[in-house]
Amino acid sequence: MRVLFGVVTALLVMGLGYWAYMENFRTHDTLREMNRVTAEISVLNEALIMLRAEWAFLNRPDRLRDLAEMNHIQLGLEPLSATAFGGIEQVSFPPQPAPLPVPEAPMELLPSATGPVAEGVLTVAVPSREEISQ
Repeated sequence: MRVLFGVVTALLVMGLGYWAYMENFRTHDTLREMNRVTAEISVLNEALIMLRAEWAFLNRPDRLRDLAEMNHIQLGLEPLSATAFGGIEQVSFPPQPAPLPVPEAPMELLPSATGPVAEGVLTVAVPSREEISQ
């Protein structure tokens, strides 16, 4: 029995050693992959910064104005002037909702859990001590 216990323990120790060895290799592979992805992200961030700078350079207002002036015939553009804008009367707004009907006579006082309600407004917010004790 003692020999069997020793053999099983030795096999268990060797199995755990092999598992730890393989985990070490997987950890190193994962760290290498993480470093590669981090380097790729930094390269892409630098490219993004460069593209944003180029975009800002190409979209300068003076450059766009010059391009529009040079190509206004081919593009069918007109020079910008105050008469190019419409008036407020030309804007189509959505129709106004119908007004709610106004009652001709005031609403009667309706009892509620906390007090009477007049014209949809709570007139008594907190019950008195006498109301609570009853």
